[in-house]
Amino acid sequence: MTKAREIAVSLPHPALPGADWADCFETLNDDPGLTAEAAARQAFERMPKWVDRLMALRNVLVRPFGLKGDPGAVSAGAPRVGMFPVLSKDSGEIVLGFDDRHLDFRIVVQTEASGERQATIRMMTLIRRHNLLGRLYLAVIMPFHKLIVATTLSRID
Repeated sequence: MTKAREIAVSLPHPALPGADWADCFETLNDDPGLTAEAAARQAFERMPKWVDRLMALRNVLVRPFGLKGDPGAVSAGAPRVGMFPVLSKDSGEIVLGFDDRHLDFRIVVQTEASGERQATIRMMTLIRRHNLLGRLYLAVIMPFHKLIVATTLSRID
């Protein structure tokens, strides 16, 4: 696995056509047959304890604002990868996410073979902010977001 690097994203994107913010990171992996769902499961199903604690704190802090605190509860009974509801998938792409009062978000994980011995893995975040709360929320979480994306990409083997 190589270190993840940030790459450009073009908006609009079909996974969230109204997105007004996006980022994308990519890395290489030594499994050219890796599917997007397998990559997403490796990234999100067993998060580090510090991320779990950070998400628990987030859930407590957003509750007074009427935001969906627990993404897992949003998708009760629906297919999920880790805490995120699965919105669509095929072998090369899986889209996770949900809509809330302050913003809608999607996580798009894509894989494609890069030669005979490697795969390129991309993790894109798309956000459509609805209001000032969405803008403030994104500003507050941004340093944590980039760290979490780098951590999740490093967990894919």
